[in-house]
Amino acid sequence: MGGKSSAPVVSSECEEKSAKEEGNLTVSEKTTVNIAITGVSGAGKSSLVNALRGLSDFDEEAAKTDVIEGTAEPMGYPHPSFSGVTIWDLPGIGTPNFQAEEYLERVNYSQYDFFIIAASNRFTDYDIQLSQAIQKMKKRFYYVWSKMDISIKNEKLNPDFNEETTLQQVRKYCLDNLVVAGISSPEIFLVSNWYRKNYDFPLLQRTLENEIEALKRLSTLRPADKSTKPPKRSGILFIFFKIIFKIGLAKLRDALMHGNLEEVAEEIRQELDEFQNAKLDIAITGVSGAGKSSLVNALRGMTDYKEGAAEVGIMQTTMECCAYPHPSFPNVTIWDLPGIGTPEFRPNDYLKKVHFSRYDFFMIVGSERFTENDVLLAQEIKKMKKKFYFVRSKMDVSMAAESRDPNFDMEKSLEKIRKNCCHELMKAGESNPRVFLVSRRDLDMYDFPDLQETLENDLDDLKRHALILAMPLFSRGILKKKKAALEALIWKLAFVSCVIGAIPVPGLSLVCDLGILAAALIHFYKVFGLDEESLRRVAKVFGKDYQVLKSAMKKSPMSSKITSEFVTDRLAQSLFCVSLTFVELALGCIPILGSLAGGAISFVTTFFMLRWFLKDIVEDAENIWTKATEP
Repeated sequence: MGGKSSAPVVSSECEEKSAKEEGNLTVSEKTTVNIAITGVSGAGKSSLVNALRGLSDFDEEAAKTDVIEGTAEPMGYPHPSFSGVTIWDLPGIGTPNFQAEEYLERVNYSQYDFFIIAASNRFTDYDIQLSQAIQKMKKRFYYVWSKMDISIKNEKLNPDFNEETTLQQVRKYCLDNLVVAGISSPEIFLVSNWYRKNYDFPLLQRTLENEIEALKRLSTLRPADKSTKPPKRSGILFIFFKIIFKIGLAKLRDALMHGNLEEVAEEIRQELDEFQNAKLDIAITGVSGAGKSSLVNALRGMTDYKEGAAEVGIMQTTMECCAYPHPSFPNVTIWDLPGIGTPEFRPNDYLKKVHFSRYDFFMIVGSERFTENDVLLAQEIKKMKKKFYFVRSKMDVSMAAESRDPNFDMEKSLEKIRKNCCHELMKAGESNPRVFLVSRRDLDMYDFPDLQETLENDLDDLKRHALILAMPLFSRGILKKKKAALEALIWKLAFVSCVIGAIPVPGLSLVCDLGILAAALIHFYKVFGLDEESLRRVAKVFGKDYQVLKSAMKKSPMSSKITSEFVTDRLAQSLFCVSLTFVELALGCIPILGSLAGGAISFVTTFFMLRWFLKDIVEDAENIWTKATEP
């Protein structure tokens, strides 16, 4: 806290004497009006204190702001225009350090003359508790929805955005919730601590000044209460394909060592069926307003406003457990759970309402601050012996705020946030907490690639395969994983093709199952997001023209062109693939293939065509990813 005026109030005679010598504030002697800025942690209380004092967050005498819980005790700051008026920056309610049931007593709520409840993202149970406590004391408060600039920025992504309509909706949302909570005539202000000429901030300043004048007049009519003080708290190509082919043959030979031809073929068919039908249920949970619905859409490779996307908004939108199947892989379902800690979903009955036991694993999404509800969720998931990952969202917003500091260092800021989250999870009993810092807008940044890799390692083979195929293509790393997953399938598909009865290709001296080839190709397209529907989603997500992305596909046709006729045509162009050399290689390695009509030729044909197609598709996927991420 820069500046001597930011010192905490003294709590002993010795400290009071020292305070007098240094010029520090004491409630009893220098202050006639005490205004408390309260609310949930991370709502922008400290920034609001600075805004009301006409300071930036990085001025010498400004209240300290942080991306983790920064206010550990009530801190007093003098009003710049009114002598004897102190604006108090209170710790946030609902964190592990300031739990709700003891908050009012620890910050000595009754000490203050007037209150401003700062809120952002959602109206919560904590807002109800604070507002009702103030009204019970027969005192007044303003309800200030801060960070309105961030809310508006997010809403602008909606094609139907209208700023005035959005402001009216937020104002009505706050009003309706306060009235339901029993608050009479609530006063609501929508502000931005950074853009103070916008929205209601000028009105808030004028109204507060009038309030202060009235409070000062009142304070002259009653003695100062000295009995209590806010407490201190502390080339090659041939050679290449020959090597790849040998690897595929080795895998097939190893499989045949454990059973006869029919048994192995049946096992592989069952395995392929299991891969196709594997289900994965991912639950996105956490406090309301943390960005859960937006993360659901990001994981599905969609924008927030595309038809079928999880509904997002600056007010609470998720009122029940909503299942969102992946648009290309419907067996992967991402569940958007309602936010915990709102009047509709209180902690004591939340777990029952959202059917916690049905999911494979959980992502606890938090933003701005770690809360006691995050602790509750972590503990309950641990009791069920299921895995969870703490995802600190909106890192783009946090880093934008931090970058305003002249001494900003991104790596230090990220490490500070990560350590804080790990510390709080360890306090909650998690011996090996896993924390990931992510931005829905920039999946290739921060910890999202690490999160994806961790999920893979924690899942069994079937669910891991389902996850890799469904993950949005946000980096070259995930592109390589998708390629490896499909390579592992190719020799199995080739074997099934030769066992189920190879079919001669009209006009060609080749045998293979054209249906398997065509179906596999369409599947490959979906995995890399190259089918028309997926490509349109990518264009929306990255804000690019669909035709521009489509033009980046140099090797592969559009997926709608993938038919048996197309495959036959491509086979005619690639006869070299099944030269006698490769057939002899297959029979030399696995003689039993010769017992099948055209078996060796079928295996070789299917294997090479799928590898060739995969090579082209991967190259086009990389071209599209590069084009999509261009500035």
